[in-house]
Amino acid sequence: MTDCLFCKMIAGEIQPDVVFENEHVLAFRDINPQAPTHILVVPKEHIATINDLDEAHGWLVGQLYLAAKAIAAQEGIAEAGYRTVMNCNAGAGQSVYHIHLHVLGGRQMNWPPG
Repeated sequence: MTDCLFCKMIAGEIQPDVVFENEHVLAFRDINPQAPTHILVVPKEHIATINDLDEAHGWLVGQLYLAAKAIAAQEGIAEAGYRTVMNCNAGAGQSVYHIHLHVLGGRQMNWPPG
């Protein structure tokens, strides 16, 4: 999608602070971090919302979580604990319509979240 911020990052038109990349995902530091470690993991395939996923995307969602696991270890937050979050649509806080997994850590995560 030509107007998608994350697609522009994947295409190299915008340079995020990349922390992880493979053939399926790109991960970079959030520009408005909500924790000391706040990284977004995005699939290289454009999918607007969780509601747009289908059975064929199951492996891709798995890739997001496998990347999150690797990133948590790389960032030194795996043992202490980290949170992963995906928002769906504006009411849940989604502001970029390209699915993405938030990886948050480096501080105590309270429950319930805000």
